[in-house]
Parts: sequence; structure tokens; C-alpha cells
Amino acid sequence: MRGIILNRELEPKIELAAMPDPQLNAGEALVRIKAAALNHRDEWCRQGLYPNLSDGIVLGSDGAGIVEKVADPANSSWIGKEVIINPAMFWGSDQRAQSRDFKILGMPRNGTLAEFISIPVDRLHEKPAHLSWEEAAALPLAGLTAYRALVYQGQATAGDQVLVTGIGGGVAQFAAQYAVALGAKLSVSSSSNAKLEKGRSLGAEQVYNYLDLSWVDLAVDATGGFDVIIDGAAGDSLNQLIHACKPGGRIVLYGATTGLPGKLEARKVYWNQLKIMGSTMGSDRDFQEMLGFVKSKNIRPEIDRVFKFDEAAQAFDRMKAGDQFGKIVLTP
Repeated sequence: MRGIILNRELEPKIELAAMPDPQLNAGEALVRIKAAALNHRDEWCRQGLYPNLSDGIVLGSDGAGIVEKVADPANSSWIGKEVIINPAMFWGSDQRAQSRDFKILGMPRNGTLAEFISIPVDRLHEKPAHLSWEEAAALPLAGLTAYRALVYQGQATAGDQVLVTGIGGGVAQFAAQYAVALGAKLSVSSSSNAKLEKGRSLGAEQVYNYLDLSWVDLAVDATGGFDVIIDGAAGDSLNQLIHACKPGGRIVLYGATTGLPGKLEARKVYWNQLKIMGSTMGSDRDFQEMLGFVKSKNIRPEIDRVFKFDEAAQAFDRMKAGDQFGKIVLTP
């Protein structure tokens, strides 16, 4: 088979390489990948910014395909089924937080950017029938992260004022769609006016360019402040989000792409009874609930572009540039 592996000896740091087909261990299934999607962690691996890197590992956490064989006859009912893969492995039994054994598919275990993958059967779920292969592949990691951040941690409900920052990224676009599906009043922010207009197409009632120094005042005037803010940037802009919250509001951080804040407006946090929470990926329960939600609300992932495996370097470069709106997908 062919797979996109990390190879830091080459200039692009990745390589489409020939390798043996995966061997099945007990409890596993062999899935023929029909489509796979990129996440920022794949690009971070390419840049050497992810821990415990190993050359030769197939990258990729998101994938959808068809089950070709299983290791155990007891799992034979999976053969021939169209599936998506839950890339969150070993979450553990505590719904509140992942276990120390938690791992994400794609490093250090071979991931989805290959023609085949061997994967434990308990990571498989039937592909939602309303999704194409490309849409199904785009869903798992970002869709799960957004669902846990918005629904489990943020406790967003109908009528809430919800702000999703950095609209255009994978998690952000899912959080925006989920908020609208819940009946919340959606606002989005970005430094790109083009992305803000696309945010409107997802149902945003208010849009804010965070390069405008008055955006927080404008947002508070228009909304009365936000009940829930979903953010993946953190950095010094976290204090702006604190000021944009209404009393009792919740800020959920799923990343820190702009680093740590230089200071924290602690007085504003305690005086306004704010909650600042961290969130990452999600439990098996979250994944099951997310799938049910996507099916019942007929949610379709936004696809930015689809590349072939032999265009992998171009796909990764687009992820690095940050110009995408929605998910970048690759097909064998």
C-alpha cells in the first residue's frame, strides 16, 4: 500500500511511500481508506513541534472507508460496512477528563493517510448516510473537539449568545454549525473579512474582525455579552474574551495557537463569576452523542479543498498557510 509518512530527512518532511499492508491483531479491523482529512497536529508533526515523533509513521487522524476484513470472527458483521474512525484512543472511564494513556491516532500509531489502516473495532462507527466520503472523513477529530467544547463543557443551549473565534478552522466551523443547530445566537470572529462573510453563510448573526480595536465594545453593545465563547487561540486576546463575556459566562479553550497570555484579568473573572475551561477531543460517549447530533441535524462539514495523496505537500502547505475555510481532505 501507499501512505503519507513523516520523513524529516526530506525537504518537505513528509513522503508518499510504499509499505507493507497492515497486519491485524486481535480485536482489529482492516479498513480501506476512501478519504482522510488533515488537522493542525499533522502539520505540527511535520514541523517537529509534536512530542515523541518518529520517522516512518503514517500521519493522519481523520478517516473514512470500508471494512475489508477483521481479525476475529465475532466481528465479521463489520465486513463491507462504510465506517468513520474515532481517533481518540484510551480516553478512559472518567467523562470529565482523559486518562494518562490517552492517545490520538496518527502519531505514534500509524494513522489514516494511507490506503489501508488496521484499527481496533471499538474505534469504528457506521458512516452517517447523508455524508459523502470526503465529508465523513472531515468529521471525527474536529467535530468531536467542537462538540465537547460547546455542548459538554460550554453547556450551550437555545437562545444563548455564542461566540466562535477564528472562524475558518476545522473546529471553529463545526462549533459554529452546532451552535446554530442548538438554536443559539451565533457570532464569529476572524482577521479575514472573506472568512467572516462565509461565517454569515453558516448562520452567524454578528461578525467581528478582531483587528478592529473596538470589536469587543461593538460585540457587547450588539449582544449584551456572550454566554459561551469557544476559542482555540488564547494568547493576549484571552483578556478581550473575558471582557466580551456577560456575567456568568463560560470561555472554553481547545487550543493556544497564539501562546500563553502575558497577563490575566483576574478581577474581571471573579467579579463577573466567569468560568474558563479547557477542552480537548472527547470521550467515547461524546463521540457517540456527536454522531447522533450530526445525523439528526443533517450537519455537513465544510470542505475547503480535496487533494490526492500525491499532492500531500500542497495540502500540508495550505494547512500551514492558514488560508483554508473548513477541512482539507486527501484521497488515495
